Amino acid sequence: MVPESAIPTASAPYTGRVAAVAGPVVTVAGEPAPAIHHALVAGEGKTTFPLEVFQHLDQSHIRALALCRSSGLYRGMAVRDTGAPVRVPVDPACLGRLLNLFGEPLDGAPAFPAQTYRNIVAPPPPLAATRPAADVLATGIKVIDLMCPFLRGGKTGLFGGAGVGKTVLIMEFLHAVARLHQGVSVFAGVGERIREGHELWHQMETAGVMPSVTLVFGQMDESPGVRFRVGLTALTYAEYLRDSSHREVLFVMDNAYRFAQAGSEVSGLLGRLPGTVGYQPTLVAEVAELQERIVSTRAGAITAVEAVYVPADDMTDPAVTAILNHLDTVVVLSRAQAGRGIYPAVAVLESRSRALDAQTVGTRHYAVAQAVREHLARQRELEDIIAMLGIEELAPADRRIVERARRLQAYLTQPFHVTAAGSGLTGASVRLEQTIADCEAFVRGKFDDVPETDCYMRGAMAEAPAGTTV
Repeated sequence: MVPESAIPTASAPYTGRVAAVAGPVVTVAGEPAPAIHHALVAGEGKTTFPLEVFQHLDQSHIRALALCRSSGLYRGMAVRDTGAPVRVPVDPACLGRLLNLFGEPLDGAPAFPAQTYRNIVAPPPPLAATRPAADVLATGIKVIDLMCPFLRGGKTGLFGGAGVGKTVLIMEFLHAVARLHQGVSVFAGVGERIREGHELWHQMETAGVMPSVTLVFGQMDESPGVRFRVGLTALTYAEYLRDSSHREVLFVMDNAYRFAQAGSEVSGLLGRLPGTVGYQPTLVAEVAELQERIVSTRAGAITAVEAVYVPADDMTDPAVTAILNHLDTVVVLSRAQAGRGIYPAVAVLESRSRALDAQTVGTRHYAVAQAVREHLARQRELEDIIAMLGIEELAPADRRIVERARRLQAYLTQPFHVTAAGSGLTGASVRLEQTIADCEAFVRGKFDDVPETDCYMRGAMAEAPAGTTV
């Protein structure tokens, strides 16, 4: 069933009829041929099907992709051109709602009233209207703020395989933006499992941040066209909130790899020859089409956080590389860290941020971050010796560095607000200044007498460890 937003208000020009249906790919015959990316409507009355034009075969034949299940389509079915790309209703009432590709509610509540619509396929703002990402956006998460700080208006990628905590970290970012910055967030669930979407929705409600969040889902069981376009729908809502509310906007995508994967499916269905490692030849352009719209303007800033699944933990995968090229901050989540109970499982030595320089974060922050990195790097160099001979055989200076590195690693763990109900640990949010002061004290040896267990899963060192009573 096509939503009202995709149906033209005036009488649309006749386009043609369905000539062939091959899964979600629909061949339409008729003249004049509609433009690429125009939304089409197949059928009449209550039984209609939304399509999007992806390919011109000749003067009178086009290939379109069904943005719904294709069962019910048949040869000879009438098709009309809406005269524009797919569009969604935009209104401040979109906050607190769970929506689909067309802006229709999935939460069982009535559709929100809207007088304005925006096309989901749109060019980025002109270069003269954009602002560079310059300021640091604090999240209250110690390891992120200290070692790989986010840029306000920048793009951050969370890279890792399955089960290392990407989604949990994203949920904590949503919580941080709502509580620390009184901002709004838009979540794009690209190829989400229904279970994951349901859990996220209710966890956001339990955490009390749902009124400042818009959730947009294209689920795993839907057409590849839906999964390929749902990220643009969510980005359209983020652009609207940036331009209208003048507040901090966090755009979150889980998972950017599934966006590239859906594009690969679409490319294969359209008969294009595959490129590197079987990916679509248009991979780089499709990723850029999405990423280049995530920009800040004079009206406001969009800060993007994207979870990126890394197939076989291979960071050289072409889809991963195409996404990496657009990012300001790269946060790598390690399965080894998760196996040791280090949460968030950030691999500090593999992660990086363009913001981590003395001019952006200040000389003290930069010096402390470098000292922490040096301690963790030296600990990694000595791991084999410790495994074979034991820490007691190290030189006193090296042993001291390893012990401090272990305490630092334990300190950079943190209980999250969004997992408090399941873990039993009260969530902690730590100011950046406090994190810098604590890590500086670790490096200088002020906490050498504190047991590692007292550094683990807590907020600031001035606070009581998690699970204790003051």
